[in-house]
Amino acid sequence: MIVKRILPLLFVFGLGSCTELNQLAQQTLNGNAPLTQNDIVAGLKEALIVGATNSAETLGSVDGYYQDELVKIMLPPEADIIVDNVRRIPGGDELVEDVLLHINRAAEDAAKEAAPIFVNSIKSMTISDAVGILNGEENAATQYLYKTTYEELFELYRPKIKASVEKDLAGGISTKESWDSLTGKYNKVANSVAGQFVGLKPVDTELEDYLTKKALDGLFLKIAAEEKQIREDPAARVSSLLKRVFGSVDT
Repeated sequence: MIVKRILPLLFVFGLGSCTELNQLAQQTLNGNAPLTQNDIVAGLKEALIVGATNSAETLGSVDGYYQDELVKIMLPPEADIIVDNVRRIPGGDELVEDVLLHINRAAEDAAKEAAPIFVNSIKSMTISDAVGILNGEENAATQYLYKTTYEELFELYRPKIKASVEKDLAGGISTKESWDSLTGKYNKVANSVAGQFVGLKPVDTELEDYLTKKALDGLFLKIAAEEKQIREDPAARVSSLLKRVFGSVDT
């Protein structure tokens, strides 16, 4: 079970002295003892690590992104004209799905490496952070992780997505080259006098940036779902510490 593997990390990373460890152990065993600041911090760290690790493991598995319609990464709406035209040729549907498969596989590969980034962020959580999360909105923990990990996760995901869209497909043309060709031609028209007259707007979407953002949207969507479950469902609180900490704010 994930929690059994994670709990030793919580004690190494999150709780200072041996005295504090002994106090927390004693308080955790005694369900009637009042919650301490250490309890709150340790409980929130455990919840965050469980939720983030579960999410990363789910999306990092084969088809974690590709077969989940909630998080499957699709091409930008501006690519619809490419997709529509390609689907009309023999084998076009397979070619489009191959592009999407490679993009989603790249995201799945990146998700496998996301857990340590979350753990490093959680290690630095303060008492103030923990109390704010415990008493905050239903996605307060997800917001904390978003704020403290997004940039590093973006740097993890983007190279993998970039390599995927630059891979040559049928005819020796990559998804990126097709995208640049399409948007280049469209923008030439949009920036012309005629294009401006009819209200055309240039497309300035960077393909790999767009796809990376979509991949991270999916990751944080999963983390938010994990957090919601722990907050609302006592059965999802898989340790006595989680039961005590989150039970303290149940209404």
